[in-house]
Amino acid sequence: MELYQSVTMGVIQGLGEFLPISSSAHLILVPDLLGWPDFGQTFDVSLHIGTLAAVVVYFKKDIADLARGFIESVQTRSWSGSFSSRLCYYIIIATVPGAVAGKLFEDVIESSVRHSPNLIASLLIAMGGILMAADSLGKKNLALESITFKSALAIGFSQALALIPGFSRSGITITSALALGFKNEDAARFSFLLSVPIVLGAGILKCVKIAKNGLGDISAGNFAAGIFASFVVGYLSIKFLLKFVQTRSYKPFAIYRFVFGAGVILYLLATGRRLG
Repeated sequence: MELYQSVTMGVIQGLGEFLPISSSAHLILVPDLLGWPDFGQTFDVSLHIGTLAAVVVYFKKDIADLARGFIESVQTRSWSGSFSSRLCYYIIIATVPGAVAGKLFEDVIESSVRHSPNLIASLLIAMGGILMAADSLGKKNLALESITFKSALAIGFSQALALIPGFSRSGITITSALALGFKNEDAARFSFLLSVPIVLGAGILKCVKIAKNGLGDISAGNFAAGIFASFVVGYLSIKFLLKFVQTRSYKPFAIYRFVFGAGVILYLLATGRRLG
């Protein structure tokens, strides 16, 4: 891996993690389209450390409020007190389905879908259609304060689909929130806060594996460069999306998914090339 490649991958991760366009699909397809080797899922997950840092830094006040709410709930032995305490538990609840699905199906998905570019491109297009439908049909009249146990659990179950490249963690959780009636910005905000525990858990597991097995053929410097790039671009992506959806819809991201997914499929058909 060259330095420019690690930085490019970090930029892709920073954009794809928070914009609803699927970071995993781009991390798989873009290197193949450019003729680069597969840098492996360990490197892909390490880039999530950068985007995890980005969301923690951006939402540091919200996360501090959630921590205080959790402590308050333990002290009062009630989770239904302040909004912060309720939201903390809703995030925990919504994390469980994705964590369980990751434990059960990660290896299966890694060995099958990851090496099927046509399927990944098709899922990019399909998820774009679902996002556009939710954006058009969702009532968008609920603030984050209106979240309930049922809606948090529904969004959590949808997050389990993010294991499949092409669906997108932010894309599927934002889509679910829109379908449930949440406002554009509130759907994105909950999606971003929900990313913290699931990405933290995946990062810890990969760090343990890296500690045991090393970095392989990728230098520590390139790892660090990729993580730093994903942090900077991820932070800017969060800031951009939250401002963008205050006055505009998610349709441009759905259209991008259509164009990119169709472009990959047409490229494969025209060249007779199978990526991977």
